[in-house]
Amino acid sequence: MSACVPAPADSARTKHVHPPHSPPPGPRRFRIAGADVSASIAVFLIALPLSLGIALATGAPLQAGLVAAAVGGIVAGRIGGCPLQVSGPAAGLTVVTADLIQQYGWRTTCAITVLAGLAQLGLGCLRVARSALAVSPAIVHGMLAGIGVTIAVAQLHIVLGGTPQSAVPENLAALPAQLANLHPADVAVSALTLTLLFLWPRLPGRVGRVLGKLPAALIAVAAATALAALTGLRLPKVDLPSWSSHALAALPDGPVLGLVAAVLTTTLVCSVQSLLGAVAVDKLVAARPGLTGRVRRSDLDRELLGQGAANIVSGSLGGLPIAGVAVRSSANVAAGAVSRNSTMLHGGYVVIAALLLVPALELIPLASLAALVMSVGLKMVSLNHIRTVTRHREVLVYAVTTGGVVFFGVLEGVALGIAVAVGVALHRLTRTRITHEETEGGHHIHVRGQLTFLAVPRLSRVLHQVPHGADAVVELDGSFMDHAAYETLQDWQKTHTAQGGSVDITGRRPGIRISEPVEVDDCRCRPWTAWRNHQCERPPTATAPPDAGSQDTTGVADLTGGTGGTGGTGGAGGREGTTTSSPTDLARGISAFQRNTAPHVRGELARLAREGQQPSQLFLTCADSRVVTSMITSSGPGDLFVVRNVGNFVPLPGEESGDDSVAAAIEYAVDVLKVRSITVCGHSGCGAMQALLGTEPGGGQTPLKRWLRHGLPSLARTPGDGDGAGGPRLAGRAAADTAERLCLANVVQQLEHLRAHESVSRALAAGGAGGGLELHGMYFHVGEAQAYLLAEEAGEDGEAVFRRVLETDLTA
Repeated sequence: MSACVPAPADSARTKHVHPPHSPPPGPRRFRIAGADVSASIAVFLIALPLSLGIALATGAPLQAGLVAAAVGGIVAGRIGGCPLQVSGPAAGLTVVTADLIQQYGWRTTCAITVLAGLAQLGLGCLRVARSALAVSPAIVHGMLAGIGVTIAVAQLHIVLGGTPQSAVPENLAALPAQLANLHPADVAVSALTLTLLFLWPRLPGRVGRVLGKLPAALIAVAAATALAALTGLRLPKVDLPSWSSHALAALPDGPVLGLVAAVLTTTLVCSVQSLLGAVAVDKLVAARPGLTGRVRRSDLDRELLGQGAANIVSGSLGGLPIAGVAVRSSANVAAGAVSRNSTMLHGGYVVIAALLLVPALELIPLASLAALVMSVGLKMVSLNHIRTVTRHREVLVYAVTTGGVVFFGVLEGVALGIAVAVGVALHRLTRTRITHEETEGGHHIHVRGQLTFLAVPRLSRVLHQVPHGADAVVELDGSFMDHAAYETLQDWQKTHTAQGGSVDITGRRPGIRISEPVEVDDCRCRPWTAWRNHQCERPPTATAPPDAGSQDTTGVADLTGGTGGTGGTGGAGGREGTTTSSPTDLARGISAFQRNTAPHVRGELARLAREGQQPSQLFLTCADSRVVTSMITSSGPGDLFVVRNVGNFVPLPGEESGDDSVAAAIEYAVDVLKVRSITVCGHSGCGAMQALLGTEPGGGQTPLKRWLRHGLPSLARTPGDGDGAGGPRLAGRAAADTAERLCLANVVQQLEHLRAHESVSRALAAGGAGGGLELHGMYFHVGEAQAYLLAEEAGEDGEAVFRRVLETDLTA
């Protein structure tokens, strides 16, 4: 039934009747949450100096920065699809805008901004916003790093009291002469600004926590302004001409191809930065307790429409190009904003400041603004991004993009980065290592990489090195094989088998057809059976009872799980008249590892031994033996930093009942290992949850009972059997029983405990819109072999929902 037509049965009940002599209810009042008001003030205090500094860095009129900040807050804030993202003049657009102003002049640059906004409107109508996120992160981070380097080198000249040149090579060439001709006043003001920017967030104690709420940018610029005013320093300051002489957009004047390239470049940088910022803001919102259900996830196509409309208005009014700004957006979320009203209010404050605070703004030294913008540029070269691209072997793409932006320009640098990224992808696709090794059992051919027609000549050459009639094993370590390679392998297999040889083709990656399991000691083991307490059925043999003197656990070759010894002789310490007993389960497992797994992981483990561990995730789960973390996450050595305990509990810090073991592991993972995500994983049939449900007050306090007290908050938030379907739930079905409801509630509760740890809260607050620490909840149903992830958005009833991860969900 349509939501617009109430059901007849409910019409009488839902009808509101006011007293006969009272006036009808008035119109609904517009209300602004107090959290939005306080957040808007914090964002305004950051945006004001940054807007002036970015305008200074581009060479545009300083009013243009204020116009862009106001329009970005009001127009993009009202229309955009990311409620908490703050838009305005962005440091990432500085280089692009500066080049346009130098080449075409300010009024034509405003017209290019309008055209870029129209292009963004078109892209938003075509709903291609998601496609823009397909650009390699290495290219995006490299572009931002190149822009940051360009900004920092240019602003360094103003910091030293000089004038920047038009390009990075020229600025670098002029730097020695500038260092020889320092202006002490500019250097002193800049040094004070940079010192406060660095030290203000690090003030110790209770005073530091109170004062740290004030934006460092505002404090640094205000202190530099006060220093210049009190000491009477003679140095260039902000000059805001009358608004009556403010230059507006004019018809574009220049070569058509150049203007088209300028519009495309501005559209690309504005759109990609805004969309990536929206995605990052969603992560920040999801990490803030109590906010997920109130703020909707970003609509990227609508965000593109909002950015386009803002650029049209800003360009028409003589403002800078607009994009989502990471610093202001992260400050908005951290300050407690709950709706788009915060962003719009901040835009209104900028309008008031631009009209009423001109005398105060004109006291600000330009060197202080230059130091502020230079620090922003340096932060755009993120060490975290460099570590990430290095880990994914994309450092070449990152370096080429950065160098291209620095020495040639943004559009040229991005084009170079895309070309190198395509080249790296093709190289990986065609790079296939084929090795041939002769062993005692036959010939082993290992194919590592993708098998395409380009590798067929090498594959054929290696295959024909296997003598006729020999036993051969071909191991395919890749995920793709084209038709040419398939036919080559099949033809050789038929020929070799016809000549009396044997061929066993095995695969280790999805997508490769794996041959039948190989019989070893009358055991047909399927994948993972050696890792899940599997006991193979073997023919009965006459063995003596286990005896310490008749066992041999020192040799790998003797630990295959079969009976050992012949001629009535035991192992190394064997006795006559006895047979070697079966090895222990531990020794059998170690033997299987040494024989089957170690040869494949030895190189990777050697690399990890040299480089040290660099896990990307902290995985906190139950000690239950059925939860195999590496299997259910498809992870390998070095990927997960795993912490296990009974019930996957995260005790609250600082309490008498706290637990230093779990807290130390969390602190080490976040502060030392710099993990990017933390996952709390519960599972079905958890014995700890069953024990919690059966716990009775009083009785002896055993170690297990004392540990289970950490689960009492989870028990308190779990509805019982008679409480309906409340509490966290699984998508698509209700919880099976109270125990499963408790398992789900426990994951949500432990995530809240996790946020209370100082290292975690600090990492979440410092993550910024560029991406930081992420928290995830997970539930693993053992019987179904099915994983569920805690959704970022709550269900319609406001309760947490765990959504099923499908086999085809490659983004999960």
